[in-house]
Amino acid sequence: MSMNYKTRLKDIDTLIFDVDGVFTDNTLYILEGEQPMRKMNVKDGYALQLVAKKGYRIAIITGGRSEAVRERFESLGVRDIFLGSSNKSIVFDAYVKEHGIDLKKVLYMGDDVPDLPVMRQVGLPCCPQDATEAVKAICSYISPIDGGRGCVRDVLEQMLKVKGEWMVDTDHVW
Repeated sequence: MSMNYKTRLKDIDTLIFDVDGVFTDNTLYILEGEQPMRKMNVKDGYALQLVAKKGYRIAIITGGRSEAVRERFESLGVRDIFLGSSNKSIVFDAYVKEHGIDLKKVLYMGDDVPDLPVMRQVGLPCCPQDATEAVKAICSYISPIDGGRGCVRDVLEQMLKVKGEWMVDTDHVW
């Protein structure tokens, strides 16, 4: 019998995320001669910078190549950002090996087929409500919130709550 996701949240020390479809709503604004623009939810950003301040290991593994995406995550305290990851498993495996990460303590949130190989390896695979059916089928937790609408905040807030780390005095400062 497997533990439910809330029990598993207590052991998480590493958080890894895809970007498009998780932090974004899959809308790309295409402007002639420019990089595609994405929109992200500020509540996801608040939660992400909060867990970064609390010392959790956070990584972004995305197929996208936007330097604006890198800048956004760096501004939130994320240091491990892998852009242009056409094979996420290769990046993930190297990252885990380099840092000696216990796979059971990893939460990965993805939404589409390229995320599946990594999601099958981690202790807590999660996805937004609007993820593909193949991804939903292997997730321990499916947020009731769509990508780009606060699904990251949802899972991070739950994790901090089960650990007794949500809404402490230091959380009121951005």
